[in-house]
Amino acid sequence: MRVWCCVVFMISTISTGVLLPTPQNKEEKETYDRHYWYSQAEQTLQKRLHYAPENNPIAKNIILVVGDGMSLTTSTAARILKGQRKGQFGEDTDLAWDTFPAVALAKTYNIDAQTGESSACATALLCGVKAHYETLGLDVGGKFNNCASAINSKVPSLIDWAHSAGKSSGIVTTARVTHATPAALYAHAPSRYWEDDSRVSPVVRRDCKDIALQLVENEPGKSINVIMGGGRRHFLPTVTLDPEKPNREGRRLDGRNLAEDWVRDKRKKLLRAKYITSKEQLNKIDPHHIDYLLGLFEYSHLNFNVDRGTVINSEDETGTSSTKKIDDPSLADMTRTALSIIKKNEKGFFLFIEGGKIDHAHHYNNPYRALDETLELETALLTALERVNIAETLVVVTADHGHVMTFGGQRTPRGHPILGADVEVSDIDGLRYTTLLYGNGPGHSEPRSLPVNVTNSFSSPDALHESAVPKQWATHGGEDVPVYALGPMATILFTGVVEQSYIPHAIAYAACLAHQSRRCMKTNYTEPKKKSQGCAASEVSSVSVEETSNERTRSRSLVVASSVMSDERINRSSGRYHMSCHFAIHYITFFCINWFSNIMNKA
Repeated sequence: MRVWCCVVFMISTISTGVLLPTPQNKEEKETYDRHYWYSQAEQTLQKRLHYAPENNPIAKNIILVVGDGMSLTTSTAARILKGQRKGQFGEDTDLAWDTFPAVALAKTYNIDAQTGESSACATALLCGVKAHYETLGLDVGGKFNNCASAINSKVPSLIDWAHSAGKSSGIVTTARVTHATPAALYAHAPSRYWEDDSRVSPVVRRDCKDIALQLVENEPGKSINVIMGGGRRHFLPTVTLDPEKPNREGRRLDGRNLAEDWVRDKRKKLLRAKYITSKEQLNKIDPHHIDYLLGLFEYSHLNFNVDRGTVINSEDETGTSSTKKIDDPSLADMTRTALSIIKKNEKGFFLFIEGGKIDHAHHYNNPYRALDETLELETALLTALERVNIAETLVVVTADHGHVMTFGGQRTPRGHPILGADVEVSDIDGLRYTTLLYGNGPGHSEPRSLPVNVTNSFSSPDALHESAVPKQWATHGGEDVPVYALGPMATILFTGVVEQSYIPHAIAYAACLAHQSRRCMKTNYTEPKKKSQGCAASEVSSVSVEETSNERTRSRSLVVASSVMSDERINRSSGRYHMSCHFAIHYITFFCINWFSNIMNKA
């Protein structure tokens, strides 16, 4: 009887194991809030620290260089143009960042957009979380044009983190200082277009300040040491005429002159500050007697580099024309002055340098200006490199997103003009085509046509190159963008393909900022253990993640192997339960079979 009972039990347990549903490793639905992106950045960081040496250097200073819209194709073409301007072939020429020892690729999609948009990309790049299309400095809770959604969705930026470490800070850009990319460093807005109060609904102006007002009144904006770029119109009231363009007035409806308010606030605090509007004033700045500098050199964006020093006829919205000499400072001029001021801080500095006009030229299908602005950005970087100690300065060069410019040809010889047409004609319509083309934009024409003297025509700064699809403005590109790095921990942190939101966390780790400052607290933090040399196993990282919801805070430990997608989540408790049952069934089955065999042998 006992024998049959054992047989029945064995069969039932085996059946139970067979009939139990196979555990499904379904991917959990993610909320994509700030904790998700912080967690993902930490996982990526730990993977790269796996083989890092024990004693890692600390970056005292940080220089983040952003080419707005500087795709990999843009960088390649600019490299060739640089060489050809020197009478060389160009293909073997190096840009400054080409010589950096560390290179990575960053994914530029937004939470709700496949192709990245500037303000959302800037939020990822500068705040460490991905955001909704056209929102600024907000996490997933921020919704476009919705003031209420912004109140509890604000996220800190690299400048916040730098200030908390006692560092000085600076922003220099060829765009408006309130524009999408630089504004992500200090502002939180449900719309990137809220650059002044005229764009904000009167109903919500009390609860949601415009971007320019945040720069002057809120942290971290009002504590930034150097701010230089364009955009005076967003700081001046409608009753005030622009100092350089007297036929234009400010756009503010609250009657405030924010530039004057900025100076007044600094003087009230007995801080040495100055507001300037011209290159001439910039050249007279004595960094030994200035600690805060606001430079607004244009009514809107600064002009293109190729147009500086020229005399143009401009026309305002009312049709009134005027003659003006463009004499904006170069990006290198602003970088030089900014560094001379913020370098005085013994605790270090954070400097943001943006080539904002690369993007504008690409939107016009105008590669001449896009490449020239890229070389202007390189000049600014070289100016900075001459003035810092690389042993204690982390330099990162990247883009917020790409563009739809392509580069190609058939049997195109070495040294062929990068802005010219290919040596071959189309085998469809028999017409020539430029090696630099656009996927869409204003360069489209039907039927397709090219000037007779193609080389000279397309070497003109005003030349538009062909596009496949007609649009008033070319769109952004959705491809990954390169990330070049030099300085402390660059070769460890900036490798492989990463989320764009990882970059500020990696910078924070190198400089021991904010949530990454624990690296410098030797008594409270232990560096990740290093594997011994030999056959490399799958990379595994373990990180404790604090996830806060509206109702409670919960802690979970994640272990992600290199063979697993970084955004994949496994129900680990369910897996452990089924594994335990599986082993128990096998053990009972094995015991019963052996016991049954012994009984039968004795019989």
